[in-house]
Amino acid sequence: MNLLIDTHVFLWLRNAPEKIPTAIQQAYQDINNEVYLSMVSIWEMQIKHQLNKLALDLSLDELITRQQLENDLQLLPIEVNHIYALSQLPFHHNDPFDRLIISQSQCENMRLISADKVFKQYDINLMWSKE
Repeated sequence: MNLLIDTHVFLWLRNAPEKIPTAIQQAYQDINNEVYLSMVSIWEMQIKHQLNKLALDLSLDELITRQQLENDLQLLPIEVNHIYALSQLPFHHNDPFDRLIISQSQCENMRLISADKVFKQYDINLMWSKE
């Protein structure tokens, strides 16, 4: 199964794993699953870090590289079809980063892992999402 992890899930898996339900941690660690992080998430983390809204104990490039090497994390590029698909996405969520991640999940038929409860309003294969 191809799993796309939301930005906060990526950060919590490393810094606050107690916030992640056991089933999500097991899916993340299952070698039969391919785990992806969107370039959107990297872009979002970089912006938040520069605005002092996100503290990182490593440089962003080191953090991502380590996760790629240690956990076989795959990076999902932003493709033009992901952007065009936004025109069909309802405005339940106004955050442009989240909207693009949702679009990627739909376009690539990936299971999206997120605790963002607004994501439940979209026609996506969602795993977790707090109530």
